[in-house]
Formats: sequence, C-alpha cells, structure tokens
Amino acid sequence: MDHRHFLEDVDDQRVLQAIQAAESRTTGQLRVFISHHDVKDALAAAKKQFRILKMTKTTARNAILIFIAPKSRAFSVFGDVGIDQKCGAEFWQTLRDQITAHLKDGRYTEALIHAVTLAGAKLAEYFPATTPPANELPDQIAHD
Repeated sequence: MDHRHFLEDVDDQRVLQAIQAAESRTTGQLRVFISHHDVKDALAAAKKQFRILKMTKTTARNAILIFIAPKSRAFSVFGDVGIDQKCGAEFWQTLRDQITAHLKDGRYTEALIHAVTLAGAKLAEYFPATTPPANELPDQIAHD
C-alpha cells in the first residue's frame, strides 16, 4: 500500500455509496477511517478510533470499523461486541485476507468497497434492516 497514492486513488464517493447500500440492508453501522499517522498497532488504533467515533453507542452494539493507515501500510477491521459474538474469528480473518489482496494490487477503492460489502452482508445476516432503516452513525469516511 503506497501511502502517497492511497488518498489520491480512493474514490470517496464510491466508498460512501457502498456504505449506504450495505447499511440499507441492516441495522448495523459501518465506518471507514483513514489515518494519516504512523501506526504501530493497527488493531489498538482501530479500537481507539472506534471509541472516539462513538461507535459503541449503537443500539445493538453492531458497528464495524474499517481502519486503514497507509503510511504504516497497516489496516484493521474491528467489530463491536454484538457482531463479534455472532460471526466469530474466521469471518474477520477472511475479511482481512481479502482486503490484503486488493491493497497489494493497489486497488484501494476496491479494497474498501469489498470490505464494506462483505461486512454489510454479515451484518444483514444477523441484524436485518428495520423499516425505515435507522442510520445511527455518519457514513462519510473519517480521517485524522
């Protein structure tokens, strides 16, 4: 993952559309966070941002954060207790492996869209949408 090109290459609008499409099928919430800093431990940084973004405040505790730190060539996917208890470690590992393949190929937008789509499908499986679907968190990509 080349951090110099990552931000230029990510199509924020397409990622936003993927988030909105995924959330239309679930009560779960998805966020993408891009860090501009060096990150020693991507999972610890994701957990910290998860709290800062108030992602623990969802009604069913079913939010997922996709955290990317291009400068450190690191990323993590972190889910709140509601979804983590349902899907298990194998899902998170599969998601990480698939994101890694896209990132190594320099397909940054596709990596984020793929992650959002898979995470959204898992959320929809366990937390189907209500009518009308509630949007508890902003959909825009967050940055530091």
